[in-house]
Amino acid sequence: MNQRVFPPRVIPVLNCPDNLIRENPMRFTKDHEWVEVDGDVATVGITAYAAEQLGDVVFVETPDVGKTIKAGDGFAVVESVKAASDVYAPISGQVVEANAALGDAPETVNAAPEAAGWFAKVKLANPAEVEALMDRPAYEAYLQTL
Repeated sequence: MNQRVFPPRVIPVLNCPDNLIRENPMRFTKDHEWVEVDGDVATVGITAYAAEQLGDVVFVETPDVGKTIKAGDGFAVVESVKAASDVYAPISGQVVEANAALGDAPETVNAAPEAAGWFAKVKLANPAEVEALMDRPAYEAYLQTL
């Protein structure tokens, strides 16, 4: 099976010599969830690979704001024309925002799974959990083993 390999997203770093570019610090799980940290809040979603495997997403249930989640536990549900699947929390913390737009436009998960298709923003309980996750090159290498 041909695997699509996605290039790392890059962010220009302003106020640095020669406008240096650094890789986006997105992290990944073997269950195909991603985390992107901004301060003490992590945005969480499913990867492009997961979205592709699901097929057309028709329903998303995001967690309630205020809900405390634990890494490894189901915290959201995504349904496609193929299956319904739990989305597992890659990190522990408290949900501070849910992507309500997915209720009216679940197809956003297919169109932009690693951007506008995010599921929740979580205030980190243990930032060390993020460091234990795979970076993009490690995740892409993992995908090659599937």
